[in-house]
Amino acid sequence: MEVTFYFDPACPFTWRTSRWLRTVAPERGLTLRWRPFSLAILNEGNVPEQFRAAMAASSRALRLVAALSADGRQDQLGDFYTEIGNRTHEADARISDEIVAAAAEAAGVEKADTVLDDPAWDEAVRESHEAAMALAGPGIGSPVLQVAGAERGLHGPIIGEVPSLDESLQIWDATAALIRVGTFFEVKRGRG
Repeated sequence: MEVTFYFDPACPFTWRTSRWLRTVAPERGLTLRWRPFSLAILNEGNVPEQFRAAMAASSRALRLVAALSADGRQDQLGDFYTEIGNRTHEADARISDEIVAAAAEAAGVEKADTVLDDPAWDEAVRESHEAAMALAGPGIGSPVLQVAGAERGLHGPIIGEVPSLDESLQIWDATAALIRVGTFFEVKRGRG
């Protein structure tokens, strides 16, 4: 089964959800596709000063996500995201241009700087972001999950930490069932 994961690499909740999905994928025979979702676009004109540098670095990273996706290099794209997450979310650091460049190099992306610095990829990022919003929006953020054959996608699941394998599979099975129900739109509880 093909599963598309729309993500912004700056989001720590998205990172945890991606690690959950990577844990579940081999157990449920899932083929993962990675696509851009931009928190900078979502919050256009309303990003607080303290987050602007991180949003700019994430936006540059999403250019490379779009380029690798367009080129069908999903495995390398997944490696790139893993390298970013290990350098940021696992290291308690905020995404930066330096981290993005180091992650691209560690993932084996040659001449990544030409894509990272090319605003021509911004349109592909926006189109992917808008596709995710059409699948699961409005009123959502990163990540968006799409399962092949389902009419709509969903935002999340949002998890506080990556659960055990058994719990991960339970969450997947529930999510896979709910995402196919056209009338379903939300399950939520407060963080605490």
